[in-house]
Amino acid sequence: MSNLTDMEIFARVVTAGSMSAAGREMGLSPAVVSKRIRRLEDKLGTRLLQRTTRQIALTEAGHGFYDRVLAILASVEEAETFVTRGSAQARGTLKVSAPTSFGRMHVAPYLARFLEANPDLYVSLDLSDEFVDIVGDGYDLAIRIAELSDSSLVARRLAPVHRVLCAAPSYIERHGEPKSIDDLVENHVRVAAAAQDPWRLMGPRGLEIVKTDAPLRTNSSEVVREAVLAGVGIALRSTWDVGPELREGKLQIVLPQYRASKDVGLHAVYPTRRFLPAKVRVFIDFLAQLYGPQPYWDEGLSGWLGNMERAAG
Repeated sequence: MSNLTDMEIFARVVTAGSMSAAGREMGLSPAVVSKRIRRLEDKLGTRLLQRTTRQIALTEAGHGFYDRVLAILASVEEAETFVTRGSAQARGTLKVSAPTSFGRMHVAPYLARFLEANPDLYVSLDLSDEFVDIVGDGYDLAIRIAELSDSSLVARRLAPVHRVLCAAPSYIERHGEPKSIDDLVENHVRVAAAAQDPWRLMGPRGLEIVKTDAPLRTNSSEVVREAVLAGVGIALRSTWDVGPELREGKLQIVLPQYRASKDVGLHAVYPTRRFLPAKVRVFIDFLAQLYGPQPYWDEGLSGWLGNMERAAG
């Protein structure tokens, strides 16, 4: 069997992107790191890394070996924790990526509760609306709001995500409430971030493609949220984002017979199902219990949401 420390060095080189960076993280010189990688390759009888003067890249064999090394290291961490703590106690640093708005509104406020229940854990939470490279950037898991495509990653659905067409009462007072998709297109301002244009809506006539035409251009979903609250126009928003405003009457749902066509959900995404570290498992379980199939942000909206589902058919 290959030396475990050599495997750890190999995994650190891949995640750090270079031997020198990995060496700095582990307190080793680049020469020692290079020697240990060569020793591992000689023992395995195959090249794992392609080296250039500026960067490294995994070979085909290296890719497969790296996936398995991650599982081995996770298993070792679990075994050590079990022996030293008497159970699979979560400990160490948990590195998490989450969408900016969702992370601020629905992850950050609950971290104190999570950390109190897991005193041996540290959480590093990075907020970004980009899909990070979970393995390459060293994340333990990412929270994603998406219709997930097939990949080598594992995903656990945490909660449904409902998106509704909504507008501020001030906008409705000035422009009236749209009665149909045609009315929406011809007579109303539609506000969306660039990534959400066009809207794909499912309703009584099936799939409808609606382009947005707001006088405001932005790449920020949070700017769209503020714009619709200010009465700029009609927006397609997730209930996790505007649930309180809908309940308080600051926004109202329009064209409730339409919903977003894609089955978008809230997911926890992580590299491997086998040998899942305790720190990852307990955080995913915490989020699943916190949100669930009927998340708290949909409280008071069940009637509207049920009507939407029935109308869209």
